[in-house]
Amino acid sequence: MAKVITISREYGAGGGTIGERVADRLGLEYLDKAIILKTAYEAQVNVDSAFKLDESVPMNFGFAQSLFDFYNKPLNEKVFAAQSEVIKRYGEKGNCVIVGRNANSILREFDNTLHVFVCGKLEDRVQRLMNKEMYKGVPENKIVGLINTVDKRRKKYCEYYTNTRFGDAKNYDICLDSSRLGIEKCVDIICELAGK
Repeated sequence: MAKVITISREYGAGGGTIGERVADRLGLEYLDKAIILKTAYEAQVNVDSAFKLDESVPMNFGFAQSLFDFYNKPLNEKVFAAQSEVIKRYGEKGNCVIVGRNANSILREFDNTLHVFVCGKLEDRVQRLMNKEMYKGVPENKIVGLINTVDKRRKKYCEYYTNTRFGDAKNYDICLDSSRLGIEKCVDIICELAGK
């Protein structure tokens, strides 16, 4: 039986909802942005800064980063390092569902894990977000732009910190299309696989 389930997801594909329902059904702890609060404490940064840096790469990394600044890691990297430690501790403890934050890569060497990727058709993702209270009244073209921006940021974050491709099937145990399967069927499949 899987002690830890990680769920990576395209924005608006329902990965968070699926994760919550899986955790509820299996009696597991659900972790998503709650990890950021522990991370902020561990990295000794304020919570607002940790949320702003969540799933992002350093802006000044590369040629612009001087040799003098080499040993002063950008705040993004400190947050990622602290977040990785928090995720590893949850991985060791087990009995949890972790959504996002490259948890599948951070915990790839751990036993009894199930790594899931959730994707969906763009039109379904747009509709799912438009039905959320926080996006009521936001024009469809703005939602599409938001989805593209968040997905691009997640891809860069994944590639920068893990040297893997976001959404590449070989980095997960299973990939689920929430458009074809629906949220509840995705939950059923994950629960069934987690029990084996």
